[in-house]
Amino acid sequence: MGATSTVGTFDPDAMEAPAMANFMFATGIENSIPTINDGRTRVDQMEVCGHYRRWREDFDLVEEMGIRYLRFGPPLHRTFLGPGHYDWEFADLTLNDLRERDITPIVDLCHFGVPDWIGNFQNPDFPILFARYAADFAERYHWVQLYTPVNEMFICAVFSAQYGWWNEQMQGDKSFVTALKHIVKANVMAMQEILKRRPDAIFIQSESSEYFHADSPSAIGPAERMNSKRFLSLDLNYGRRVDSEMYEYLLDCGMTKEEYHFFLGNRLKQHCILGNDYYWTNEHRVHADGHTCASGEVFGYSEITRQYYARYGLPVMHTETNLREGPNGDEAVNWLWKEWANVLRLRNVGIPTVGFTWYSLTDQVDWDTALREQNGNVNPLGLYDLDRNIRKVGEAYKQLIRDWRDVLPAQSVCLVVPVVQPSHAGRVDAREQEATAARMAARPVAQTASADEVGR
Repeated sequence: MGATSTVGTFDPDAMEAPAMANFMFATGIENSIPTINDGRTRVDQMEVCGHYRRWREDFDLVEEMGIRYLRFGPPLHRTFLGPGHYDWEFADLTLNDLRERDITPIVDLCHFGVPDWIGNFQNPDFPILFARYAADFAERYHWVQLYTPVNEMFICAVFSAQYGWWNEQMQGDKSFVTALKHIVKANVMAMQEILKRRPDAIFIQSESSEYFHADSPSAIGPAERMNSKRFLSLDLNYGRRVDSEMYEYLLDCGMTKEEYHFFLGNRLKQHCILGNDYYWTNEHRVHADGHTCASGEVFGYSEITRQYYARYGLPVMHTETNLREGPNGDEAVNWLWKEWANVLRLRNVGIPTVGFTWYSLTDQVDWDTALREQNGNVNPLGLYDLDRNIRKVGEAYKQLIRDWRDVLPAQSVCLVVPVVQPSHAGRVDAREQEATAARMAARPVAQTASADEVGR
C-alpha cells in the first residue's frame, strides 16, 4: 500500500473531494442487546447504563472530550419491529443531534442480539431480514457514511452458539458454524444494500483480535486449529479462501459449498477498514485437552494486528479497548498509554492505522460475567462513570487527543480516508464523491484492485 492510499471506491485523481486526513479518535456508546435465560431476558446496556434517559448529556461529554467520531447505533430490538415496520423515533432524535454537532457516527446496526420476532442467529432468514433493515436505514439516513453492520461477528457466534451463553444458548461446532454463516452473510448483504444507497460508504469492522498460545508441545495442534478458526469471520466477510482444514471443518459442520461460494463471490473488502478490538482477555493459553484460559497480554495489540494485516492487507483501526480502574486508580490510564504506544508502533512500521477507540464512553454493567447474569455490577471501564463524572482515564484520553490530534496528520500520513463530515453532507463536492464511487463500483474488479489483491 502506497504512501497516499485510499479505501472505498474513491478515486483521488478524479476530483478534489472532501477527504479527511485526520486520525479518528473515537469512543462508543455500549449498545449490546443479547438475550439470556433461553431468550426470556433481554440484556440492554443502553438501558442499564442510562443512555436512553441521558443521551444528550452523553453527547455533550463526547464533545467535551474533543472526540469527533462515535461508535453508536440505535437498539435493533426497539427499532426493527417487523419486516418493513420500524420505530425510528430514538434513531431520529439521536442521529440528527449528532449531525447538528458535526460528530461523525460509525453506525453499529447489530450488537450481539436480534429482535424477539427474529429469534436468534440460527434463523436462516436473518441475513435477508437484516439486509432489508440496513437498506431502509441507509435510505432514511443517507448522510451516514461509516458503518459497522454487525459488531464482533466471531465473538457473537462463539458466545451464542459455541459457549452457550447468549441468544440461542447452544453449544457445539455445528451450531457455531450455523450462527457464523448467518451473521457474516447478514453483514455482507447489509454492505451490499448500503452501497446501493451510499456508494462511498466505508465499513469499519469491529472484530476481536485473538491469539492462542500452546501451553506444551501436546497443545500445539489444538492451538493451531484455534488460531485458524479465529480468522473465519473475516475470511468469509472479505471473500478470502480459508485453509484446507477450516474448509473441511465448515463443510463437516453444515456449511454447503454453495454457501461457501457466496462469500467468495461477494468480495467487498475494497470498501472496508479492518477494525479490530483488543482486551487483556484476547490472548489465550491452550492446554493439551483443548481447554483454554486467559493468558493476559503476551504478544500485545501491535504484534497480533500485524498478523491480521498480513492476512488482509487493509488499513487498520483500533476499534475497542478498555481496562478496569483498579485500586491504584492508574490501571486504566497505564493501559491507555500502552495501547496507544502499540498504535504508534504500527504506524511507525508502515501499517496504515487510521483510528483509535476507548470503549466505551461510560462505565458498563455486568460485563464481569460477560452479560450472562444480571447482578447490577458496575464495571469501571468508561471514560466517565455512570453519574457522568470523568474518570482518570477520561482525563488522560482527553489530553492524549489534544497532544496528538494535530501531530499525526503531519507526520507520515499513510492513508487518506475519504470521510464526509455530517456538516458537509449534501454539498456539491460530497455528491461528486458519491457519483465517482458509483462509477468506480460499476467497473470490473480488476480496475479497482491491484492484481495481487484480485488473486487473494
